[in-house]
Amino acid sequence: MNCTCGRRHLLLSGAAAALFGAAGAQAAGKPRRIDVHHHIVPPVWLEALKASKQSNPIIEGWTPAKSLEDMDKAGITTAMVSPTTPQVGFLPAAEAARVARASNEWALKMATDHPGRFGVFAMLPMPYVQESLAEIAYAFDTLKVDGIGMMTNYGDKWLGYDEFVPVFQELNRRKAVVYTHPTGANCCVNLVKGVSDAAVEYGADTTRTITNLIFSGASAKCPDISFIFSHGGGVLAAVAERLRIQMVTTPPYKGKFTREMVDHELKRFFYDTAQVSNEVTIQAVAKLVGVSQIVFGTDYPYRTGAEHVAGLKQRFSPPDLVRIDSGNVLRILRKGF
Repeated sequence: MNCTCGRRHLLLSGAAAALFGAAGAQAAGKPRRIDVHHHIVPPVWLEALKASKQSNPIIEGWTPAKSLEDMDKAGITTAMVSPTTPQVGFLPAAEAARVARASNEWALKMATDHPGRFGVFAMLPMPYVQESLAEIAYAFDTLKVDGIGMMTNYGDKWLGYDEFVPVFQELNRRKAVVYTHPTGANCCVNLVKGVSDAAVEYGADTTRTITNLIFSGASAKCPDISFIFSHGGGVLAAVAERLRIQMVTTPPYKGKFTREMVDHELKRFFYDTAQVSNEVTIQAVAKLVGVSQIVFGTDYPYRTGAEHVAGLKQRFSPPDLVRIDSGNVLRILRKGF
């Protein structure tokens, strides 16, 4: 699907309106809350999910109006949107590229229809490298998206694997924001009878990809990518000591990595509050990496914005809440939401 001149004019007009709306809100002194973990369901993507029997009632019941309603109840100014797991890696390369392209165009049209309310983290046809490079170019150069939304793994490959080096080199060149969301890996689906992957495995997989990015050297080679990890980094707070001490003092990483190197990467990544704002996890993350690296996220439509706002208010001071709600993420977003 190619953009016409009229469509380009629409996109430019929408971007201008979004900037004007954000500027107006700031001038009026209204608080801003930016949700970096907010899921949408482009129709073409939903069709692909249904055809492969991977849909569910929550996904099928989503609408833009429901997102806006939840955002308004929680005082969320802008939601940075992306489809959730499994995105499009289950499709053949050409079909994955088609669905990703159409989904990204649909997401941007939704954003232009609601100026200032939505930003777009574009979906890539990963794990297909050449197709993903083409979509990166289109997403940033034509659609002018705000970042990229990725899965933590693609079947049996995590983000620091050599196969994905060209993708991350290009994203680093573009100084991109890369938001990640967990998904089940080939090795680890339906591990425990009666326990969904989302309950435990998703948190573990987020931490797997963080660990892989660091100890493969991939994140250090891409210092200009701003990584955002879902759910407070998964189980990161629970295993951080192993990464900072045990892994750097035993083979094969002894002499190759230091605690300072690991801490540098951990403390430059960003971690969202989705699914962790009502318990102890987010406070552990704040102690590990600092409030400056925490960004607001809700996991809508699986959770509500209001419950995350309420949970965070019980655990952080008003100045820290301002940073979490919008200040921290505005340091890395290019547009002035």
